[in-house]
Amino acid sequence: MPPRNSAAGATGAARAEVIADAALGLLAERGMRGLTHRAVDEAAGLPQGSTSNYARTRLALLEATVRRLAVRESRVLAVDELPDPAGGIHSLVDGMALALHRYLTHHPQLLLCRYELALEATRRPELRTFFDATGRQFHEPLTALLRAAGSRDPERHTLSLVAWSEGIMFSCVAGAFHASVPDLAELRAGFGELLRGMLDASPS
Repeated sequence: MPPRNSAAGATGAARAEVIADAALGLLAERGMRGLTHRAVDEAAGLPQGSTSNYARTRLALLEATVRRLAVRESRVLAVDELPDPAGGIHSLVDGMALALHRYLTHHPQLLLCRYELALEATRRPELRTFFDATGRQFHEPLTALLRAAGSRDPERHTLSLVAWSEGIMFSCVAGAFHASVPDLAELRAGFGELLRGMLDASPS
């Protein structure tokens, strides 16, 4: 997570970003119970009441946090920048492995935020709808990529690929393998096995 800078002089979109980034920092450090309007004001260096003016309810604050998380994750994963499937399976494997390795090694706190928000969404149907909508910005491009690569069942293969990736992320950030994050070569091997199976491609 980037350092929190004071937003006292910021206005509009800039202040909204600082508030949402402060909320993400609190989620990673303190969990859902530590995320309050007052705590966000303090973390962002804002006068008390600033966060309430931006997001009047807790749901509004959570939605703003989910929205900011999606922006931050999109920069890390860069799904839209994955190689053209025409380049072959090896280029896809390299692109996916690099994106996942970048997330695991440089942005693990964002993953903690995702887990906190995902669990909260299971208890708040209105947040669940919002959370799922932001998730589609990652799933839909991946489905299109798999379809272009020759998948005969791109929706099902998207589920399998996302489930495998998320399983790796959870295990290496909050699970039993938190002390042994796979290196780039291991992630390439994993993605290679998955994609070759999905696309019926033989390893060269």
